[in-house]
Amino acid sequence: MSASWLGGAAAVVTLTFDVDAETPILAQGGRYARHASTMSHQAYGPDVGLPRILDLLDELGVPATFFMPGWVAEQRPGLAARIVAAGHEVAHHSYAHRPATSMTPEQERADFVRALRVFQDQGVEIAGHRAALWEATWQTADLVAGHGLRYDSSLMGDDRPYRIATGSGAEIVELPVHWSLDDWEQYAFLPAPDVGSVIESPRKVLELWQAELEGMRRYGCLFNLCVHPFLSGRPGRALALRRFIEEALACGDVRFARCRDVAEAALADPDVPLRPHRPPAIDPAVYPH
Repeated sequence: MSASWLGGAAAVVTLTFDVDAETPILAQGGRYARHASTMSHQAYGPDVGLPRILDLLDELGVPATFFMPGWVAEQRPGLAARIVAAGHEVAHHSYAHRPATSMTPEQERADFVRALRVFQDQGVEIAGHRAALWEATWQTADLVAGHGLRYDSSLMGDDRPYRIATGSGAEIVELPVHWSLDDWEQYAFLPAPDVGSVIESPRKVLELWQAELEGMRRYGCLFNLCVHPFLSGRPGRALALRRFIEEALACGDVRFARCRDVAEAALADPDVPLRPHRPPAIDPAVYPH
């Protein structure tokens, strides 16, 4: 018998779009704001790639989740509300896209809260979170639960949803990610800052995603695809994304869902496991800082 969170499907696909715009580059140094070419490369995401992706999703009739840094929502008022009005979900993706592992606990908390306030001020309801660069700390889950969010999507401890117990006693759902389902690893390239080295063919990327979906249908998994509008919003890549969705729909046993809906189904499923969430005990003499 399949897990109830699957909703009778062989696999569930969550299409997630990280609407990072300029933030991943600015997080490496405010000096990059002077680089007109680089900033235009990043602005392509919300300005060109995102409308193309929204049209694609509308044509195919599938829902998605858009993880957005608070800074992006702040700089582009109305963008988050437009996504929600199209029937999709907007979720928390830090404020500044600075990795939490580079911050003190106090800085991480302040960044987390600042992003939440942006969405609250814009009337956008937030149910979930994804850490910038997936660099969550052991405090991150506590922040997610402590602010009433239902899920995180930053960790890699499974290929199905699992529960995490937090310091408050509340449980959240983890919707795990993996580098093989991230278009950043396939397409990202910039000379300064130095990002990536090889730009892959969309045909190769499509083949990779098709192979992963085939395996996940066999094992009853969550296919949590992470793509970026400034990367996969480009024409040939958008066509590859379209073909992936069309072929997944044609399987007849794949369900598409927003992350918040998968999280609610997982919280209601008693068979979704509770996994330990704590750092490994290490001997500093063996693993010095």
